[in-house]
Amino acid sequence: MSSDLLTLNSPTWGEPDHGAGDRLTAALGADVIVRRVEHRGELTLDVAVDQLVAVCTLLRDAEGYDLLSDVTGVDYLGYQGEVAGYWGGGSAGRDLNRSASAGKGAVPEAAGPKRFSVSTTLCKVMTVTDGNHRRLRVRVWVDEGEPVPSLVSVYPSADFHEREAFDLLGIPFAGHPNLRRILMPEDWGGHPQRKDYPLGGEPVQFSDEV
Repeated sequence: MSSDLLTLNSPTWGEPDHGAGDRLTAALGADVIVRRVEHRGELTLDVAVDQLVAVCTLLRDAEGYDLLSDVTGVDYLGYQGEVAGYWGGGSAGRDLNRSASAGKGAVPEAAGPKRFSVSTTLCKVMTVTDGNHRRLRVRVWVDEGEPVPSLVSVYPSADFHEREAFDLLGIPFAGHPNLRRILMPEDWGGHPQRKDYPLGGEPVQFSDEV
């Protein structure tokens, strides 16, 4: 195999950046990182929600993470036990734990301490040479109505990502300069990506019956 082909097949983002996590705890305190999770070659740092802005600022200024690529919210309601949600086709509903209903029949173990997670993916792109790129996920956990500090002041690209998480999951972002819906109409009821949001059925909000 030629050296050029070996280069093309090499991992783009390198090894998980454990060193950045170690330096974060040294700079901000041992309790800033609640948990470290490494899965499939990627590192996730669960951090205290009140430290999110400080963590991301340090990663930007001291560690060279110059790109925020996404902010993703996840609703873990019913993640342990019976899976939440139903199909609006009858009083009995739809058993999402039944095989062939929605993926595997097995129910995973609880993922985190609270209902919602908000993951921010940061990357080193222009601050490093080729082959030294890194990707790091910073995650916080919040309950219903608990705000997540906005990262717009640190990474302006967080703007639309945070608005989407607010729109579809109802997660508030404290300090966001323009926190309003981005996909759904302003008068839409509820947040469609929540696990307890109806999956279908009539009447819908744009029908003549409502």
